[in-house]
Amino acid sequence: MSAATSSASSRAERLWLRGLDSRRQTARHRLFVFPHAGAGASSYQLAEHFPDSIEVCPVQLPGRENRFAEPPLLSVEAVVDELAPLVAGRSELPFGFFGHSMGALLAFALAHRLRDMGAPLPTRLFLSALRAPHLPDREPLHHLPDADLLARLTRSEFAGLDPELQELLLPTVRADLTVCETYEHRHPAPLPCPFTVFGGDRDDSVREPELTAWHAHTSAAFELRMFPGDHLYVRDTQQQLAESIAHTLPVRGRETSPVRG
Repeated sequence: MSAATSSASSRAERLWLRGLDSRRQTARHRLFVFPHAGAGASSYQLAEHFPDSIEVCPVQLPGRENRFAEPPLLSVEAVVDELAPLVAGRSELPFGFFGHSMGALLAFALAHRLRDMGAPLPTRLFLSALRAPHLPDREPLHHLPDADLLARLTRSEFAGLDPELQELLLPTVRADLTVCETYEHRHPAPLPCPFTVFGGDRDDSVREPELTAWHAHTSAAFELRMFPGDHLYVRDTQQQLAESIAHTLPVRGRETSPVRG
């Protein structure tokens, strides 16, 4: 690899993968975190709840936070095209994926792309608050007029946000909904990675049977765990979520050490 190519790859890593090499001396496993629609990398503060043996790398997509000036991507394929070589290039540690809502779809699609490339696969997928990809969306939203979409979002993703901020974020959220709602599942062979699927027990948008349906997409172990809360249960359960992941995520064939309290 030339110096120029190496420099470009390093810049792309820093842009897309926050937290990379933040625990260079202690990490034995890496967890890539994929955000929900409209969210940026800082929406998840999971790293502080994990032991030093796990390096947490939230994915920063275009169109949010420090990448707000960039146009958001509009398809799963476009996101995976960018992420696949970056993640494949940083497989010196065993790694897992955690994705919430839209992030679960991105994590799932990226794992399939890595398999197609012949690259190392995640040791486990942690998929949260999204119906299995072969199930149709109940009510697509990305095509709604701004006023109608805002009205829907203020009951979920935009709950409690200032109205001006809601309007500022609306184009990014619409793009992310387009990513999810235009995805076409082509029934590829199940992944050999074990799955842990999470959900909120009061989430009206994703019901337990729709979470259980993920079982069809893995040929390995499958587990479903429910947390108290609605679609965004992760906001209030990050420590419990981290504990659940840390005790399941294998580190070179062993369980991780207990999480920090």
